[in-house]
Amino acid sequence: MKFLDKIKTPSDLNKLNDSQLNILCDEIREFTVDCVMKNGGHLASNLGVAELTVALLKTFDLPKDKIIYDVGHQSYIHKMLTGRFDKFDSLRCLNGLSGFPKTSESEYDSFNTGHASTSISAALGMARARDLNNENYNVIAVIGDGSISGGLAFEGLNDAGSSGTKLIIILNDNEMSIEKNVGGLSKYLNKIRTTPRYYKTKDDIRGFLNKFGAFGNKVEKGLKGLKDGIKYAYTSGAFFEFLGFTYLGICEGNSISSLCEILNRAKEVDGPVLIHISTKKGLGYAEAEDNPQKFHGVSRATVSIKKSDINYSSAFGNLMCSQAEKNNSLVAVTAAMPSGCGLSEFATRFPKRFFDVGIAEEHAVTMSAGLSISGITPVVCVYSTFLQRGYDQILHDVCLQNLHVVFAIDRAGTVGEDGETHQGIFDFSFLLHIPNITVLAPSCYSELKEMLDWAVNVCKTPVSIRYPRGNVSFRECAPFEIGKAEVISSGDNVTIVSAGNMLNTAVEVAEILNKSGLSADVINLRSVKPFDEKTVFASIDKTKFLVTIEDNVKIGGMGQYISGKYTSEMKAIHFGYDDFVTHGKPEELYKMYGLDSNSIAEKIIEEWQKDAK
Repeated sequence: MKFLDKIKTPSDLNKLNDSQLNILCDEIREFTVDCVMKNGGHLASNLGVAELTVALLKTFDLPKDKIIYDVGHQSYIHKMLTGRFDKFDSLRCLNGLSGFPKTSESEYDSFNTGHASTSISAALGMARARDLNNENYNVIAVIGDGSISGGLAFEGLNDAGSSGTKLIIILNDNEMSIEKNVGGLSKYLNKIRTTPRYYKTKDDIRGFLNKFGAFGNKVEKGLKGLKDGIKYAYTSGAFFEFLGFTYLGICEGNSISSLCEILNRAKEVDGPVLIHISTKKGLGYAEAEDNPQKFHGVSRATVSIKKSDINYSSAFGNLMCSQAEKNNSLVAVTAAMPSGCGLSEFATRFPKRFFDVGIAEEHAVTMSAGLSISGITPVVCVYSTFLQRGYDQILHDVCLQNLHVVFAIDRAGTVGEDGETHQGIFDFSFLLHIPNITVLAPSCYSELKEMLDWAVNVCKTPVSIRYPRGNVSFRECAPFEIGKAEVISSGDNVTIVSAGNMLNTAVEVAEILNKSGLSADVINLRSVKPFDEKTVFASIDKTKFLVTIEDNVKIGGMGQYISGKYTSEMKAIHFGYDDFVTHGKPEELYKMYGLDSNSIAEKIIEEWQKDAK
């Protein structure tokens, strides 16, 4: 690397001329590809913002000025140029650099992000705090054209535009989020994107009139109405200005000189500004340019997956297609995650029964309630971490009315390297206490298949099916029955209850205990709510020692749910999480948080020996 390893702080960028900065961006892209292919992570989004990141750090005075990256997928280059280049081999590794902005990691990271559409509201709050404290610095929100379609972003735009607060919003328009963008706002941005003549005309007029000094400025003011007329004639791009923003764009987002010029212009505006830039997602890496969806998130190159293996998302998508063939009322709903949730084939085969609502989980849930009350069977396919956004809608719009909506909760439990913002460890806790909803957790392909069939064709009330990231287990299991647990093994000393992907751990724990002279009932709960009280309580009556293992936080989780219904005396140990879970490989995280089989067995033996004394 000629320049990249010499950038220790953003101020070092000022030592490079335009030509050198362009070489730096090439180096950044080369290094990013190498790093992401090694450690996994978000590739295409970072490749597209090399010039934008350089221009931001060159134009603004960090850490005094504050930059909030929406979602945070695109923050790798920001990290490289703010003193963390030497640590990049630890990206997304345990105890290494996070794949998202993290205030505890660097003073240059001003706000933690990981979910979409958050940056505008956070930036407005920071800008208002600055004004209340009589301070003087810039606050910049960087948000993509996919994220800006989210409901929270709309709320932030509405408030910021009318606030008069000095704030800069950069709309990074690459025509993509994780998938191709959908919805009315995407079409609107496309109209602006395809009518650049207006902006060139406006700048040409301004440049010509500026040559005439005060007289030119007077003429320019007099022509304001004419300029507005030109604008509306060329495009419907007045939306942001109607909200109260000074709109600047469209700017070439992969040109450092153009970006620096427009950023400096924005700094002079006393009020909210929206800069609309156009970038190329995956720029500099041909495969990512041609297929930005595929290269949005990249797995570790060192991970080898057999062709015969199938992950839960793909398995679920295949099962959805099978269900749709025999149930004409079935529809699939997703929030900008069709391929991530395994629905690409469903979308192709059943386009009229597939609804991608964009980054709008709240809307997805309530729209599904409307579908259900009108006789349709909606399956809402969403990652666990993103379903958190629709909690009120699940409670108020679905469960309160006891509507038949199926929630297919992908990436439930620990997902690994994406860290705190993406670990799906809260859905048991925010679903189990809601009346009317059924909560299911398959441990293998057969259970997933039978649970989906029951949820779609038999159940007539709200139901959730939570399944993990990773490959499906194929095993012999008892036929699924609602409210019926599966007894895996029998013993006299300990009752071990698990659900979903923790079954293998439960079996391993029982094997370790057996070597120490303790025998255990191992129960695969499957149906967490309602659960098989007869089987579980009979086992606890026998052992008086309950152990629950779940890939979820302990508070409000499966373990506490069971303990809360058992009224007799017993010893209980619940294994789960007590905190937000950091980034790292899942197996590392299980060990770190005491959820591996050895740690669990050691704790059980320790407690057993205490009672034996």
